[in-house]
Amino acid sequence: MQKKKKILFAPLIAIFFLLVSISCSELENNKHSKTEVDSLKLDYSSHKLPTDIKWITNNTDPIFASPKAKKGGTYYSFIRSFPLTFRTVGPDSNTVTRSMFMNNQMHLIGYHPNTGRLIPLLATHWAYDKDGKTMYFKINKNARWSDGVPVTADDFIFTLEFMRSKYIKAPWYNDNFTIFFDKIIKYDEKTFSISTPKTVPDLWFHLEMQPRPMHFYKQIDENYVKDYNWKIEPNVGPYFLEKFSKGKYLIFKRKKDWWAKDLRYFKNRFNVDRIKYIVIRDMNVAYEYFKKGKIDTFEATRPTMWHTKAKGKIFDNGYVHMICFYNEIKQPTTGLYLNLDKEIFKDINIRRALAHAINFTKLNKQVLRGDFERLHSIFTGFGEWTNKKIRARKFNIMKVEMYMKKSGWQRGNDGIWIREGLRFSVLITYGNPDLTPRIVILKEEAKKAGIEFRLELLDYSAAYKKQMEKKHEVMFGGFASSPNLRPEPWQAFHSDNAHKSQTNNITNTDDPEMDRLIDAYRTSMKAKERIKYIHKIQKRVHDICAWIPLYQVPYVRHLYWRWIKLPKVPGASKSVQLFEPYEPWDNKYGGLFWIDEKVKKETLNAMNKGISFQPVTIIDRTYKNR
Repeated sequence: MQKKKKILFAPLIAIFFLLVSISCSELENNKHSKTEVDSLKLDYSSHKLPTDIKWITNNTDPIFASPKAKKGGTYYSFIRSFPLTFRTVGPDSNTVTRSMFMNNQMHLIGYHPNTGRLIPLLATHWAYDKDGKTMYFKINKNARWSDGVPVTADDFIFTLEFMRSKYIKAPWYNDNFTIFFDKIIKYDEKTFSISTPKTVPDLWFHLEMQPRPMHFYKQIDENYVKDYNWKIEPNVGPYFLEKFSKGKYLIFKRKKDWWAKDLRYFKNRFNVDRIKYIVIRDMNVAYEYFKKGKIDTFEATRPTMWHTKAKGKIFDNGYVHMICFYNEIKQPTTGLYLNLDKEIFKDINIRRALAHAINFTKLNKQVLRGDFERLHSIFTGFGEWTNKKIRARKFNIMKVEMYMKKSGWQRGNDGIWIREGLRFSVLITYGNPDLTPRIVILKEEAKKAGIEFRLELLDYSAAYKKQMEKKHEVMFGGFASSPNLRPEPWQAFHSDNAHKSQTNNITNTDDPEMDRLIDAYRTSMKAKERIKYIHKIQKRVHDICAWIPLYQVPYVRHLYWRWIKLPKVPGASKSVQLFEPYEPWDNKYGGLFWIDEKVKKETLNAMNKGISFQPVTIIDRTYKNR
């Protein structure tokens, strides 16, 4: 199943685009399969299992947790607000606690964070049907809900029924589970199959599903939203919500008899006994809590936090450690998006000249403290699917001059390029005031190359509206990385989405060769062939030069009290957070850290007596450029 992408909107990465990974054309093309959800009668009876199934499993990939991990202790963290509901579907459910609940509802299978191969999660085995649309699954015989009830095939059939119901008041889920899921067939209590309406590449990714406990939902009717607003749904993961105080805190407790605790890819993970989230609405207040030891860890990826705020006695005396961990996550597409429907950008020489007028090196050094790295490909962080041969165009005034003169432009009296009364002056629109220092540096350097940048700072909503209506000249921003396993070029670069509002092709790229490559990529079912196409697509994006890449942050940085321990290799290659307590539903691999209660007692005693330890800053490059 495909999922909606999140908006990222922060000074660290200039991102302000809403991106939905369910493409409009896919919804349109599948309308024939959509039926009235309430008239669907799902079959809970058992059927005969085909005899030619070849079951697959994987219990041989490397373990990425530490055998030194200890169980016990309470991990203290914070959330910015208390949720309006404990439901994960329906009105007001898209809150911070939704991820906590969803991260304790496991998928059937996932992929290994370092090898990329499929591994068992809730299912022990899986198989593919010859029709290319169906997968079979065997649920772990020991799998059970947090209330002790076994997980069965009926729970998955019910999930389809639940997600299609109009009573959950979630049209997006209604559409998804009707359009992208065809049927679920039960063969026995632990064996079933799921089918899609049509063949798709990476079938397992499209069929991933988290079950809902059928026994918990006595009746789904018009009272669902109210009746289940504060009820705690049973889960299959390592933790459950033990207690809470509205507006103040949430406490999750580890299941000591968790059915999956000794499985290969779960052993020595999810180690802390309890996780307490305190409601702290202000980040500055939260940091004060952290400095007093009332919160165990604090993210410090932003340059100001890492270089400026992470100072003082708790660091100098070694009570708090610092870590920078390089990962291999999919990167947001931060850069300049040129609108090719604007007359000035119809000339490819002009676009390439502009690309060579971007001085990333100076931007990084003067504003970003040298912390960021240049982004090169539109699809970075997808492993072998990323074309690593592509390199972003470097700041080069001589090349700017070459391209400009090639198209008949000349320098004006003020040094700005001019042709037939038209100045090379472009309006850069953005939606975050924290980005202004970055764009000012780019403006000053571009002027040296004869290009004038005019800055247009709008509020977030206005910037988003202008971009979606395709009224911009240049947008500074980027798309959040998709949870999908593979790159998705259709939305941003196919002509189907050009020259019209409310599509993600904000550059208005309309290129026959690009269309041919994207169409071939979308219809191919062979991985090697698809990799070849996506490499060519990335090269074509580079050649067209409607998107000028800026920067990426290929790491995460944290501050943490010395009693919090990590494995020798602190995270998995896909770890976005090193101190994520759960098994994230979008495959980010948490639960690797633990608490050393002996070290905690030692540290607190040392602080009272003025005893210091050696300061610690860890830079882990295990997965950097591997």
